[in-house]
Amino acid sequence: MANKEAGLLPKLPLADWIDSLVDGLTETFAPVFDGIAEALEAVVEGIVAALTLIPSLVFIIFLSLIAWKICSKGIGLFTFFGLYLIDNLGYWEPMLDTLALVVTSVIISVIIGIPVGIWASQQSTARKFITPILDFMQTMPAFVYLIPAIFFFNIGVVPGVVASVIFAMPPTIRLTVLGIQQVPADIIEATEAFGSTTRQRLLKVQLPLAMPTIMAGINQSIMLALSMVVIASMVGAPGLGADVYRAVTQIKTGVGFEAGLAIVIIAIVLDRITQNIGKNKQGGNG
Repeated sequence: MANKEAGLLPKLPLADWIDSLVDGLTETFAPVFDGIAEALEAVVEGIVAALTLIPSLVFIIFLSLIAWKICSKGIGLFTFFGLYLIDNLGYWEPMLDTLALVVTSVIISVIIGIPVGIWASQQSTARKFITPILDFMQTMPAFVYLIPAIFFFNIGVVPGVVASVIFAMPPTIRLTVLGIQQVPADIIEATEAFGSTTRQRLLKVQLPLAMPTIMAGINQSIMLALSMVVIASMVGAPGLGADVYRAVTQIKTGVGFEAGLAIVIIAIVLDRITQNIGKNKQGGNG
């Protein structure tokens, strides 16, 4: 009543429009969403099954050797003792569930994000269109993504993967664009002088030189996907996030600290390995 007296416009029924859109999409594309859900669930379960076949000690030693080789002796030892601590505390299987969720989310982010980033780097019109979408994806609270994801894919690991992909993809796209745009202009001019096609210039010059920056984007996507595991547990995604969420609801500080520590260890290990892969590629290009 006060709004009408003040001559203000009535409230836009934005929430109703969004609800109608989600309902319409759910009814129209239900078979498509079911197919996507089955495919994603199969991928996650396949990764978990494959990792479960490997004895925990063998997995720990293998990943520690990778960290030692790619990073340093210190990171290799941290990986060994950190993963051994996770196993000792009884969080090995939840850790594998979390790893499968993160790996699936990051793979999808890379498969979609790098081509989109390449497209945006080559077309200014596409870049102007994509940039506000990325801003929206990064600034919208992650909890909001779970609501339509539940409608489209039901409860379980799939809405967690979808929400993680939406939240984690922007850095891959942005840094792919940045890496390609940062290739020195004189190098581009040299390739044009030698008669290189756009495809040849992209594949043989721009992408190799941009790879350290692209790897930094993938690194950020991994960290963002890991930050989503607790939120994803709220819609039924298994893993360490579910243990943290249960500890919060049951006010079990010790259990929450253990599960949170396991997430931190995984985050540090993945962060250091992917960071050093990018540095090694930069050194190789140099």
